Amino acid sequence: MNSPKQQAARGRIAFLGLGVMGHPMAGHLARAGHAVTVYNRTAAKADQWVAEYGGQSARTPREAVKDADIVAACVGNDDDLRSITLGADGAFAGMRADAVFVDHTTASADVARELYAVAREKGLNFIDAPVSGGEAGAKNGVLTIMCGGDQAAFDRVAPVLFAYGRAVTRIGEAGAGQLAKMVNQICIAGLVQGLSEAIHFGQKSGLDMPLVLDVIGKGAAASWQMGNRGATMIDDKFEFGFAVDWMRKDLGLCLSEAQRNQVALPVTALVDQFYADVQAQGGGRWDTSSLIRRLRVLSGKA
Repeated sequence: MNSPKQQAARGRIAFLGLGVMGHPMAGHLARAGHAVTVYNRTAAKADQWVAEYGGQSARTPREAVKDADIVAACVGNDDDLRSITLGADGAFAGMRADAVFVDHTTASADVARELYAVAREKGLNFIDAPVSGGEAGAKNGVLTIMCGGDQAAFDRVAPVLFAYGRAVTRIGEAGAGQLAKMVNQICIAGLVQGLSEAIHFGQKSGLDMPLVLDVIGKGAAASWQMGNRGATMIDDKFEFGFAVDWMRKDLGLCLSEAQRNQVALPVTALVDQFYADVQAQGGGRWDTSSLIRRLRVLSGKA
């Protein structure tokens, strides 16, 4: 499914995880008229969300999901996802029969398949649904959402996901959404390195790089990264956006999956090491476009 926002029937939804992505995503659900209950490991963040959007908060995932038809989550990694789904206080212990769990975490395809199987054994549904678009996409409600899981469950949740997505697409069976997100990150990694090299080359050659990017941005070199990060890369500004630490986590997932599938990812592996260099420079929280800072350090002009 890849269409304009759809009108979803109002329902009861739980949202687990209120970080930089989850907080605005849950907010869009509330603004769309859904009755939203939120959970966050740090309870103060859940209380802050309720103060901003209404709804209610719960102290455990199990408590948050007890009346929900749909449970959405956006946490940090595989272990975080297991911690909110499994166990006596996990979401799966409290969800009503046939409810759908939608996971927006960028996690491994293995954990998506694992939790899909556990959910089905319990009479529940599980959709892996990682997103692309970053913090700005979450705030503006224009995320791209890549889904894996059963068609019937996807059809139930897709209209709701358009509250914060501009494209909501089922890629295939369980795990397919996570694999598609890996493809996305592989594409971005190579593109940002290429853009970094191009801007650095242009600056070292004495070119007016804002003018150059404006010109080539109208041709075949155009990209989201150039349009949205080119100017800040020229100005050496990185205190925003998708953090290097998060990108390394995502590329680690890509490389692990590639090893399992015996697929060579030489450029991705190289860029991952370049991001490790950026981390060593103290740039773990810098935007991923900070790859150009590494080149400037190497040239002695950071």
